[in-house]
Amino acid sequence: MDCNNDKHTLWYLFHTDKLLLKQIEAEKLSLPTEQEVETFKPYFVGTIHSFTAPNVCECRTVSMNLPNEMSDEWVWMTLRDTYDYLPFAEYKYGGRAYELLYWDSHSRFCPVCGTPTQHLDTIMKKCPSCAHEVYPPIATATIVLVRRGDEVLLVRARNFRGKHYGLVAGFLEPGETLEECVAREVMEETGLRIRNIQYFGNQPWPYPCGLMVGFTAEYESGDIALQAEELTTAAFFRRDNLPELPRKLSIARQLIEAWKRGEV
Repeated sequence: MDCNNDKHTLWYLFHTDKLLLKQIEAEKLSLPTEQEVETFKPYFVGTIHSFTAPNVCECRTVSMNLPNEMSDEWVWMTLRDTYDYLPFAEYKYGGRAYELLYWDSHSRFCPVCGTPTQHLDTIMKKCPSCAHEVYPPIATATIVLVRRGDEVLLVRARNFRGKHYGLVAGFLEPGETLEECVAREVMEETGLRIRNIQYFGNQPWPYPCGLMVGFTAEYESGDIALQAEELTTAAFFRRDNLPELPRKLSIARQLIEAWKRGEV
């Protein structure tokens, strides 16, 4: 997995949750070069964060105000949408860059005593008053593909954008194992009991600071009873009548594609 700018610095310039990209061709975008970044430095806000992508390149990220004037070659795009335009490595490093900026802006004061924190390391701040250390939080969530014979359980959550269906997912609660979280979320959201919960894989989910942990499971019993505040619909589907699916960037789509191929 290599960056296009191998051994060079990759710059991630964000305004709120949008990343600055340069229009190269009609369907081709790229990160700004180091020379191009120089023109935007007057608009930088806060700390410039740096991290190393193993054996590839150095990455730097900073928040910025909107320039007074920008040519049409520059595009602001949400990090999620950059998946369709950037090489996968650059998209992935952009996620890490955004998580660092999000953490920085949400950890300016000590959560214990309220004193302004001191930034001492790439991913560590310390309170000069009570010595409490602050690290970037990772919100862990599980997501599960539930099989019933040759069918799969798909759901539509109220917070979905678009018309696609996805998989049951939810955040890990204190004291839970990942498998307990999977079973609880399926029961709470659909009223179904499951069994044979098996680990599939995991994925950083920097929207803004998550880790998605994927599982497969088998339907055991029950009828679908929706948790109305979370889901609008849920149903079992066969391979020949699938609805619109999640985008390829998500582990939900990876799970569904693996099921379609008969691998899980």
